[in-house]
Parts: sequence; structure tokens; C-alpha cells
Amino acid sequence: MKGNARLSLAVGAALLCGAVAFGWPLILRPESGLRPELAPMVFAVVLPVVLAIVLSEVAGGRLDARSLAMLGVLAAVGTILRPLSAGTAGFELVFFLLILAGRVFGAGFGFALGAVTLFTSALITSGVGPWLPYQMLAAGFVGLFAGLLPRAEGRAEVWLLAGYGMVSAFAYGWAMDFAFWPFGVGNDTSISFDPALGPWQNLHRFALYNLATSMGWNLGRAFTNALLIALVAPSLLRLLRRSARRAEFAQAVDHTVG
Repeated sequence: MKGNARLSLAVGAALLCGAVAFGWPLILRPESGLRPELAPMVFAVVLPVVLAIVLSEVAGGRLDARSLAMLGVLAAVGTILRPLSAGTAGFELVFFLLILAGRVFGAGFGFALGAVTLFTSALITSGVGPWLPYQMLAAGFVGLFAGLLPRAEGRAEVWLLAGYGMVSAFAYGWAMDFAFWPFGVGNDTSISFDPALGPWQNLHRFALYNLATSMGWNLGRAFTNALLIALVAPSLLRLLRRSARRAEFAQAVDHTVG
């Protein structure tokens, strides 16, 4: 129970961090004195949150050394896959892996894998910038919510994951657009962010901005996710679950011997 409580607190902290990081345009007012240049502060928060989730998993007995090794292996695979796709026309090769791993190993594992993968891939592609902490958080949430999907088996599970792959593709794109929409266009257009307007008016402007600039990319990412999951999910889920069972069995044997 203590491990579950630690995990819930860590995931809650990650969700709160994400809400603040992505939702600030809805609460920012001219009289608040808040500055929009929040990326360095977000980056300073992201890494401790990831570490807290991993440590809470370890403390709760959810991740042993073998599972941590699997986290490193999957992060390395995702780091290699991401530059191969480069996001051209929304074509992304990394998100299906985050979804399937989060499904098998759980929400905390999925969040850590998404954040670490985006961080390491940015290092090797020189993609480090003010957008990186937002990418880490958004990808982490893709893996996190994959671990919270309802139970399903067989083809129903594949369809569930493929559908989630499409929904999460749009959610990731919307979140990333929303983080930088205030800086993306000038201040005098009908799709510009205006801190003097209310949340609903700004959301309407953002919807128009997103339709005009990112719909094609989001559609490409959604169909890529769904297609890759439909193709590889049956075999890859079996492989990951076999690895998870071996880690659990080895851990049980270690406790018995001890």
C-alpha cells in the first residue's frame, strides 16, 4: 500500500506539472505579473518528477533490476527510432513503443520511458531547446495513460490500443501546439493568443490556429500509430509480457532464496 501511495503521489505530481506547463495560457492574465518564458522552469521540474516516479516504482517493488534494464533497452530503441522518422508529415515511429510498453509495464514505467526517450533522442539529434521539456512531459503522458487503459484481450486489446494511439497522437500534437501557440503568430490576428481574453475565447482561437497549421501532422501521427500498433502489437505484447513475467519470477526466486 505504501508503494501504491508513493506511485500515486508521483503520478499526481507529474499531472500537476503538466497541467501548469501546458495550461498556463488559460490562466495567464496581464495583471498577474507572470512571465511566459517558463520552459527553463519546466525543465527543472521534469527530471525530478521522472526520477520520483522511477524511485516510487522501485520502492513499491514494481521495478527490479531487470525491469530497469528493460527501461534502458526500450529507451535506447526509441532513441534510435525517433531520428529515423524525424516527424516528417507526422510520421513518427516512437509512440507505438511507448504505448505498448506502458500497457505492459504500467503507468509509471510508461511515463518514465516517454520522458527519457524524448530526452536521449534530443541529445543525439541536437534537438535540445525550450520545446524539449514539453516534449518530455507530453510523451510521458502518452505512456502513462496507456498504462491506465481498461482490461482487454486478443483483438479487442489491439483495437483498444490502436484507437488510443490515434487519440494520443492528437492529444500530443494539441499539447505541443498549445505550449507554443502564444509565440507562434503575431499579436494582431484572429488566431493569436490574447492574455486579455477569457479561457474560452482563447481556446476558440487556438482551435482555429491548430486547424490551420497542424491538422495534417496530427492525422499523419494518428494513422502511423494505429497502423504500427495493428501490425506489431500481437507479437510485441507477447514478447514484452514474457520479459515482464521472467523479471517477476526471478524476483520471486531471489526473495525465496534470501
